[in-house]
Amino acid sequence: MRAIVTILAIIVVIAIIAVATGFVNLHGTSGSLPKVAVEGGRLPSVSADVGHIDLETKKSTVDVPKVSVDTKKTSVEVPTLAVHKPQ
Repeated sequence: MRAIVTILAIIVVIAIIAVATGFVNLHGTSGSLPKVAVEGGRLPSVSADVGHIDLETKKSTVDVPKVSVDTKKTSVEVPTLAVHKPQ
């Protein structure tokens, strides 16, 4: 692993020296973004015929049942739960 890192470091140093002494000249041109032109166009149009809803109230008579509930006390067995801490 150290050998690979050492070799890479040596290659980088040699490349820096080559560029600094002029042995390697790097030339390039600057890039530019593409030119885009947008013309015309329009949003889509939609027309819809919809109905309407009227919400109103009126008085009306309806039959409503009268419910009566009677209760009485009865004895039944119910489960219980006890939790004890360890000692």
